Amino acid sequence: MPTLTQAAPHAVMPGGELHLTGNDLGPGVEVEIAGVTAHVELARSTQVIVRVPEGILPGQVFATKDGIHSNALPVRIAVPMAENLHPVANPTVDATGTVYATLSGSRGQQTPVSIFRIPPAPEGKTHELRPYVRNILNPTGLAFGPDGLLYVSSRADGIIYKVGSSGVAQVYAEGLGIATDIVFDRVGDLYVGDRSGTIFKIRSASEGRSQETFVFATLEPSISAYHLAFDSKGTLYVTGPTTASHQIIHAIDHAGSASVFYRGLGRAQGMAFDTGDNLYVAASLAGNRGIVRITPSGAADLVVSGANLIGLCFLPDGRAALATRDAIYEVELGIQGLALLP
Repeated sequence: MPTLTQAAPHAVMPGGELHLTGNDLGPGVEVEIAGVTAHVELARSTQVIVRVPEGILPGQVFATKDGIHSNALPVRIAVPMAENLHPVANPTVDATGTVYATLSGSRGQQTPVSIFRIPPAPEGKTHELRPYVRNILNPTGLAFGPDGLLYVSSRADGIIYKVGSSGVAQVYAEGLGIATDIVFDRVGDLYVGDRSGTIFKIRSASEGRSQETFVFATLEPSISAYHLAFDSKGTLYVTGPTTASHQIIHAIDHAGSASVFYRGLGRAQGMAFDTGDNLYVAASLAGNRGIVRITPSGAADLVVSGANLIGLCFLPDGRAALATRDAIYEVELGIQGLALLP
């Protein structure tokens, strides 16, 4: 009689691989996920790898061998929140749980809407995609500042924009090269990744001092973008895809000195931390693409399987918003993210 003991990883994107372990499996086994038959990629007596079908909802998985059904296991499957977008870095979320994502376009392309909002949806209802910001060329990084306003980088013109509550953008800082991802620290200073290899710091204006921009750290140039995230201790983590086969996540201390936090990922991109300072990054680990979790001690495992992921953010209720090249998905992970707001 076939039995299942584990379904891994923690969650799966449509089209991603689900690894099942158990007993009495092997050739001829069939697998059904949430009522839909899944394509079997590999079948051994104690392991089956299947491809999660498109368009299905979270549910249960079971195997059938010689007409006999196994026990069922729950499977967490990501479902679309919004499509027809173009994120190039992490989405972000405000205090109400509203998700913000870009329609970035190719370099130099002006899209009709630059940034959309995706408010929380009532249970059983679909999400509504609402236009929010227009007239920002190639919006890239998104972050909320200590003033509660959204800040946006443009990789086309090297400008950081501040967006008012009505969705109107104004220039906050400029001259920042090919500005990619952005992140605020706990005192409200803004950090900007420049694809040429510079991490800029924009010291916020306060009583007795004016706004100031300077080079905080220098790394090797990236072939696409830099992605930034702070842990709870104020260490800045940076990914920047290069041509290297085993890419690095850099850790940069308060003085701007960089060290290697982790080496061995493929095309590491957007990141986010949970409250335990575990780092989650869109990357490939040992050839498997998805969201990789790296503990503070450097142990890595795949928690979400799926191709084309480029970033994520954690939502207030334990879910995560996952960005692909053209959509935002949501998935229940049961993970409490580190607060993004300063």
